[in-house]
Amino acid sequence: MKFKASALTPRRLQLALIAVPMIIGALYYTLVASDRYTSESIVAVKSAVVNQGPGGTVSLGNGSGLLSWEDTLYLLDYVHSGTLARELDAQLKLREHFEQPRADIFYRLWPGTSVEWWVRYYRSRVELEFSDVNGLLTIRTQGFDPDTAQKVNRAILDHAERFVNAFSNRVAAEQMKFSQGELDAASKRLHEAKAKVVAFQTANKILDPVAQSAAATALTAELQASIARQEAELKSLLAFMQPNAPQVVTLRDQIAGNRAQLEAEKARTTNAQGGDRLGTLNTEYQSLLLASAIAEDGYKSASAALEAARIEAARKIKSLVIVEPPTQAETAEYPRRIYNLLTLFALCLITYAVVRLVAATIQEHQD
Repeated sequence: MKFKASALTPRRLQLALIAVPMIIGALYYTLVASDRYTSESIVAVKSAVVNQGPGGTVSLGNGSGLLSWEDTLYLLDYVHSGTLARELDAQLKLREHFEQPRADIFYRLWPGTSVEWWVRYYRSRVELEFSDVNGLLTIRTQGFDPDTAQKVNRAILDHAERFVNAFSNRVAAEQMKFSQGELDAASKRLHEAKAKVVAFQTANKILDPVAQSAAATALTAELQASIARQEAELKSLLAFMQPNAPQVVTLRDQIAGNRAQLEAEKARTTNAQGGDRLGTLNTEYQSLLLASAIAEDGYKSASAALEAARIEAARKIKSLVIVEPPTQAETAEYPRRIYNLLTLFALCLITYAVVRLVAATIQEHQD
């Protein structure tokens, strides 16, 4: 059967390409298409304002902090996550709502669909728009009635607020936990070092070997100088006195007493092997003091690090700012019947013009 372009008359083309599609479209949007209502909210993630007062105290200010764009992008991914889709379904029974038989067959959720398909359907009903100008996130939720659309939007905001709080608090807690652990370890080392110093002093029954050594050295030097002076004086007296003279005997007794005292001091400051006992104690004591000083410096550094971590953790605390709460629609936003019918009509006219031109070209070649 030979095709004749003459059969494609303008009237037939108008009926097939314009009238029929427009009638089908009008019937669909009048009898089949279900109204879909939209609830809209606008949110942002705000960083905390940290005020450091006198004495190093830190407080969270009441002023408006900077908007955290990176965390807002995290929030955007969370709102479209499968985890939140399943939680909202368990909380609001969303699958039952979108599986209603009266719903539009092209926009309803068919019963028995998989979880993965439900997540994709959920994302198509929750529209997110992030503004890179002011960092605000707009959340639009759809439902077959105004109440459901608003409930879904409110539930998303509740979960989003918990997500922001948990995320920021977890990061701050981990940082504080690490710094607190370092401070506890430094405090333990400091206490152990100081306990060793006290145990050393108790075991040797000496408070400060350094001062004791200095005092012993000074006393020994003084005794040696006194003995030297007394021996010189004894020689002078023996030049014109008898050895058994009372003054000579007295001076000799003083010299003997000083020598005995000098030997006693030397014995007290040396160990059994003839070494320098106070010197050994002094060296050990200095080592313990050095270890204690190092531990104290480590404790001060850990304490400063904890304070810095506390300030940094306070800065990382975020909060969800609700710029506009979820609205309740009075009229259905979807489907846009007039707009869609006008768009369909424009497409039909374009198709008609193209087919009419092709038919006219074929008819010219056949003639």
